[in-house]
Amino acid sequence: MSIRRSTSKMAAMAVAVTLALAPALAMAKPGSGSSSGSRGSKTNSAPPATQTAPGAAQPMQRTMTPNTPSAAQPGAAQAARPAAPAPQQGGFFGSMLGKGLMAGLLGAGLFGLLSGSGLFGGLGSLTSFLGLILQIGLIFLVVRFAISYFARKREGQLAAATPHGQAPEQPMQREAFGGMFGGGAGAAAAPAAQMAELQISPEDFNAFEHKLAEIQSAYGEENMEHLRRHVTPEMASYFSEDLAENARKGVLNKVSGAKLLQGDLSEAWRETDADYATVAMRFSVMDTMVDRATGAYISGDRTEPSETTEIWTFTRRAGGGTEEWKLSAIQQVA
Repeated sequence: MSIRRSTSKMAAMAVAVTLALAPALAMAKPGSGSSSGSRGSKTNSAPPATQTAPGAAQPMQRTMTPNTPSAAQPGAAQAARPAAPAPQQGGFFGSMLGKGLMAGLLGAGLFGLLSGSGLFGGLGSLTSFLGLILQIGLIFLVVRFAISYFARKREGQLAAATPHGQAPEQPMQREAFGGMFGGGAGAAAAPAAQMAELQISPEDFNAFEHKLAEIQSAYGEENMEHLRRHVTPEMASYFSEDLAENARKGVLNKVSGAKLLQGDLSEAWRETDADYATVAMRFSVMDTMVDRATGAYISGDRTEPSETTEIWTFTRRAGGGTEEWKLSAIQQVA
């Protein structure tokens, strides 16, 4: 009976340990099964779907980039902007001639009051009234001619100052580009002055595949020094937190043998001081969780690699070389 009771207690303890470690088991591999990092001005925009990752990318759960309204989505700031006053209606009394006539009539009325002839005493005859209209009309024509004359003179001066055969300079207009290899429908446009098209070469794709293997291996070895060579300081801080959490729980995430199975470009762009490339990757990797003290197996397949599809974003200084790419974000696919 005592042996049976001991066996039952051990089984219960094993179940309890498994349940306690369930969150840790779900947080295997670099990124811990969450979406973390930054994608420059597109951090809070979803990358376009690809053949490798047709599902929507999860929004960032950990990022150091603030969530600010984009130029394509003005948000409440524009909604709160006071509406412009409605334009005044035209018509006879809204025109310059109508205003001039009303001013003339008012002046004539005041003159009549001052002279003792009544409000419209100054317009006692039809001839006087018609004369007033003619005077106002002449004043209107003179003013209109003067405005047109000075406008034509200014245009002539601008044309003389412009080189022959060249149109006058217009305000610069730039379009915001997503990646030329993937559609931009899934991403909100960043400010136009900050973004430009970026072409990704085969050497860049080779670098991304190499980074995938190096990062997975370094994470499984808990080698932060090696990780920092391939990731941004932000991603290094997240990996350090995840590894520290595993240590606190007494487990070790063994990751090795990463192999890229399929990958394609979602978008690539250049900002003021950095280049970005977001790629979808489906890869296989040996991923198990073991007890840190004893090395006892806890979870994962020890003989067959598991397959994962994630969206990785790499960055480098603007115009940098292929060797300068570093991982800046990992996003899970819904």
